[in-house]
Amino acid sequence: MGVISPHRIQPSMLLILVLLSIFTFSASAATSADNTFLHCLVNHSESSHPIASAVFTANNDSFSSVLQAQIKNLLTALHVSHVQASIICAQKHNLLMKIRSGGHDYEGASYVTSTPFFVLDMFQLRSIEVDIDTETAWVQAGATLGEVYYRIAEKSKTHGFPAGVCPTVGVGGHISGGGYGNMMRKYGLTVDNVIDAQMVDVQGRLLDRKSMGEDLFWAITGGGGSSFGVIISYKIKLVRVPETITVFRVTKTLEQNAIDIAYKWQQVAPAIDNDLFIRFILDVVNSTTNVTKTGRATFVALFLGDSKSLVSLMNEKFPELGLKQSDCIETSWLRSVVFFADINITEPVEILLDRQPQPLIYLKRKSDYVEKPISKEGLEGIWKKMIELENAVFQFNPYGGRMAEIPSTATPFPHRAGNLWKIQYKADWKQAGKEVTDHYINLTRILHEYMTPFVSKNPREAFYNYKDLDLGINHNGKNNYVEGKVYGVKYFKDNFKRLVEIKTRIDPHNFFRDEQSIPTLPY
Repeated sequence: MGVISPHRIQPSMLLILVLLSIFTFSASAATSADNTFLHCLVNHSESSHPIASAVFTANNDSFSSVLQAQIKNLLTALHVSHVQASIICAQKHNLLMKIRSGGHDYEGASYVTSTPFFVLDMFQLRSIEVDIDTETAWVQAGATLGEVYYRIAEKSKTHGFPAGVCPTVGVGGHISGGGYGNMMRKYGLTVDNVIDAQMVDVQGRLLDRKSMGEDLFWAITGGGGSSFGVIISYKIKLVRVPETITVFRVTKTLEQNAIDIAYKWQQVAPAIDNDLFIRFILDVVNSTTNVTKTGRATFVALFLGDSKSLVSLMNEKFPELGLKQSDCIETSWLRSVVFFADINITEPVEILLDRQPQPLIYLKRKSDYVEKPISKEGLEGIWKKMIELENAVFQFNPYGGRMAEIPSTATPFPHRAGNLWKIQYKADWKQAGKEVTDHYINLTRILHEYMTPFVSKNPREAFYNYKDLDLGINHNGKNNYVEGKVYGVKYFKDNFKRLVEIKTRIDPHNFFRDEQSIPTLPY
């Protein structure tokens, strides 16, 4: 699903701002800046891989269609040399470079800013090389998760990869920010299953894990790759999955004892068999008994096994949900991806290869972590607040299992043992206009504030891949480190210090930067 940042920019404005940011300092300066920068790109790219066909400017007949199709495209990398040339020329001509791999950037930090910039779009660097013999794959940053899953399943019915459930997410941003999915309780986070990487650094060098060193490799497996360089590809470790997977989706309203069931979920989901992942979604719907609103709990699960074993396990550990055999769907791992993406499970699996732009929506996301179960009274109050606000969604993703066994310092992602689950606050809307936008953004902020007593503290933790500019914005000036620390400790806790030290060493002049990038230490 293509997304934009509702409070940063509207899609109709994006093309204008991109153009103005680079090419319309003035009529004469536009041509000069355009030609100088483009000549630099040509001069610094390999003749065997000409860069001209990868560059889209306002003079291209297809500029508008390409920009709209990919949301915010100026330079589309077709080869590693294009990335290297872009880095060199951007520094030479003092242009900010924004790096985009998939388009699920909740706050638009990869394609929106107020200073002169261009977008390095990685969506054409999308090769996937699966080696079942070694149970590994090299995946380029512009590939989507859906493409990765499909290519793995082409080679094996008993292999998968523990990453996100949305098939249109780009590999580069997903992995570099941590990544998680519905197999994390069995196999850990996405970054826990990355064994090598290729990236281009600020000097234009193509590095792998050996040549970049363990510190930098550590940083780009959970600390945000765009703060350190341009990720070209990751080498991932495939995991074993059974040929038969079981999924289910069960809903309960407040009138159907949702509060008691939700309370029990808190004890069960983080501690149950690692083969089982049960996501819990809270929202508000029309009551079936009258015209008022009511709370609804939806439980969506993936079980690495057959339905008979699942029902037996649920009857023993979570009988309150009342799961029946008829609620379960036995399927393949690949089709379970379709199910979790809210696509009809009978659709052809080739839908996971679909890269056609989806309808743009406005959205706001926030995140939290919960360390202690919420009381029944607390859950009742949360639903009451949601009904009062009428339009909001909470998504609870259980932790525990393998991902919690891995030390918090093993990768930059620190939110492991001690957290029972992660909350995602969701608000989506289609109407344009400041009034409606302010309403929905404020709605998420009200809920976030209401949840303060129930969530982590000192710091109040947040998930980096759910980027949230409410946590702080870095203007990348003289207060770069001070501003960066405000959001940095929430995303990375004690790992933030190490990330800053690595950033300062490998990119001392802070070339790779955005509104929430890792800052450098003050001089």
